[in-house]
Order: sequence, then structure tokens, then C-alpha cells
Amino acid sequence: MRFWVLGLLALTTLRAADEERLALVHKAKSAYDLAVLSPQPQLSETSACIQLQASLLPVATHEELPVIHYRRGYCLLISAALSRNAAGFHDAAAAFDQAMTTWPGRVKAVKGKAPEQGPSVLMVLSAIARLEAASLQAPHDPAAAPNSVGVQEDMSVGLARSTCSAELMTATACQDVFLSGREWMGWMALDRGDLKTAIGELLDLQDSFWSHWVWGKQAFAEGRYSEAAVRYAGAVEQWRKNQARWRANWMMRLGPQPRLGVVLSDLGGAQLLAGQPQQAIATLDSAVSADPQYARGYYLRARSKELAGQSAAATADYNLAARTAYATADLLVSGEAHLYRGILLYRRGEFQRAEDEFASALNTEIAPSMRADAVAWRHMAATASGACGASKQLLANSLPAVSPYFPKPEAEALIASCTAAM
Repeated sequence: MRFWVLGLLALTTLRAADEERLALVHKAKSAYDLAVLSPQPQLSETSACIQLQASLLPVATHEELPVIHYRRGYCLLISAALSRNAAGFHDAAAAFDQAMTTWPGRVKAVKGKAPEQGPSVLMVLSAIARLEAASLQAPHDPAAAPNSVGVQEDMSVGLARSTCSAELMTATACQDVFLSGREWMGWMALDRGDLKTAIGELLDLQDSFWSHWVWGKQAFAEGRYSEAAVRYAGAVEQWRKNQARWRANWMMRLGPQPRLGVVLSDLGGAQLLAGQPQQAIATLDSAVSADPQYARGYYLRARSKELAGQSAAATADYNLAARTAYATADLLVSGEAHLYRGILLYRRGEFQRAEDEFASALNTEIAPSMRADAVAWRHMAATASGACGASKQLLANSLPAVSPYFPKPEAEALIASCTAAM
């Protein structure tokens, strides 16, 4: 009798524990559904979801474990997207990695058969979360964050496999994740100057800022500046539409965020080269207002004002460009600042001092896209100061490499006048 009673007590205890566990499973799933199915989830809902998934982990079976890690990661991702919290994004990435690692344990291993791989959407989610964290820690260059190469590799593999699981999310939600991943891949390609790869990733993405933007980049690179201006303007319009969509769909917040000042500066630059200096000035006014620390915006506005015949205003903007570049440079060392200050001095007729500034620009770190202009400006300053021999020829040799913003007709006129005077 005694053993029978003990057995009954044990069975009752086990049944109670099992019922308690099943209740916890139900609560955790309900909290996850509440957070995920709402187009506008609240932080209180995501916090409850995170806590309940964490409490379920110690009692989860091998079959349940990867799904619970995923749900915890997804709720962490929503919470981080809503609060823009870098630590939350890191935690989400770790949870997705755990889901991927534990996925093979869901099915008993069969001798001679490779373990089941986790769906690659987990790799893409992890990479997105890490890039989002980096975008908060280094807002102007998330691709320079630690382990960025590993993130790109994981993203590339995950997108190439493009596998989902109905246990984790709907097919539509999965495709939204892959879309965000492709935007990040295209953005990283643009960041390293690989326009061809960026076009391959972005051009066919419908209703995306980046598809309009990369189309404009392609037109600009091919010298079709009017078309580039139209495409850039379309990208800006799409970006503004996205702001409203973000308020209704948290997933829209995931993805690379362009700097509005940079975007408007590029639009203004394209308008300038398309022969629309007044329109360019208006756009660049908005650019420097959106991002007062972006020196190139002032430089392009100065160039636009020059072509519009506003010499004094252009000189003031060259000064602002140089001061801004110095203020935002590490240890006040900036090749870009030397370049703008050299142009300012050249416009004042101080050719020797200008040449020294251009030489300093070339002797410090300067973006490759600006180096050719600095070389040409240096030879132009030397030629303008009266060195009509070697400097004139060096200036002529440097012109094929300059950017479209360099005053090439002015340089050619200087070469011609120098030749006539000899």
C-alpha cells in the first residue's frame, strides 16, 4: 500500500509539473504572437515576450529549444528596433545564433546522414541585428564595425541559401527579412565603392529608397546628370513616404539608414552638373540644414553659387566647408579641409598659399575621390602664380582624372592663356 501511495504521489507531482510546463509554453507562445502579430507592438509586450521565452529555456526539450531561442531573438529585435538600443540588437543576434546552433538537435541524428541545417533566415536575422547595432554605435559607417567581414559573409550565405521555416514565420515575413538583408548588402557594396554589386542587389527592389538611389548612382557615373537628379529626387520622395510606413510597421525600420544631408548633397550636386545651379542651391540649403557637419554640402553649395554668379557667397561657403571639415576631423587633420581652404585662397588670388594648402591635402589622408581634384588644383595654383612651364603641362595631364565638379573649363582657359603668353 505504501509503495502504491508513493507512486501515486510521484505521478501526481509529475502531472502537475507537466501541466505547469504546458501552461508556461502556452503563455510564452501567446506573448510571442501578441508582439509579432501587432503592426505596432509596444515595449511592454516585447518585454513580456522576452522574459517568458527566457523562463521556458531551462525546461525546453531539444525539439523546442531552437524555436524558443528564435522567438526570444525576434522579440529582442522588435524591442531594439522600437527603442533603437544597440545592446538589444546584440542580444537578438546572439539568440538567433543560438537558434541556428541548436537546430540540428531537433531531429535525432541518423548514422551516415548530415545533421539538418537551420533555415538560413536565422543567419540573415543575426547579421541584420549586428549591423543595426553597429549603425547605432558608428552611425556614419556601420560597415567599419568590428567583425564586419564576418557579418557580410553570414549575410551573403544566408541570402544565397534563402531557406525559411513555417515553424518560425510566415513566407511573407521571411521574404521581408531577405529584402532587408539585400538592402544591407547593397548598402555595404555602395560604401566600398562597388557600384556593380550594389546594382545587382538593389536595382529590382520595388518601393525601396535604395533601388531609386542606385539607379541615380548609375546614371551619375555614366555622366547622365539630369537623369541622376530625377532618380535621386525619386529616392528622396520614397524616403519621405517610408517615414509614414515605419510608424505602421516596425519591420520597415530595419535596414540601412541614409544620411539625409548626404542624400540631399548628392541630389544638389547632380542638379548643379545638370545646369540647374539655382535649384541646386535650394537643395543644398536643405542639405546643410539637415546635416550641418557634412562639409561636402557646403562645398557643393559654394560651387553652385560660383556658377550662379554669386562670388562672395561662394567664398563664404568655401570657408564654411573648410571649417566644418576641420571641426569634424580626427586630431584636426583633414585633407578635405586643406582642399577647401586651398580653393578659398585660390579664389582670393593667394595662389602660393593655395598651392601650399593643396600640397598639405595630398600629404594627409584624403578620400580617393578628392585626390585627383587636389592634384589638379595644386598645378592650377602653380600655373596661376606664373609657373607656365612644367606646371602648365602637369595641369593639362591631371585634367582627365578630375571629378565633374572641378572647374575644368577654367583650367583649360588658364592653360591656353599661359601658352599664349610664352
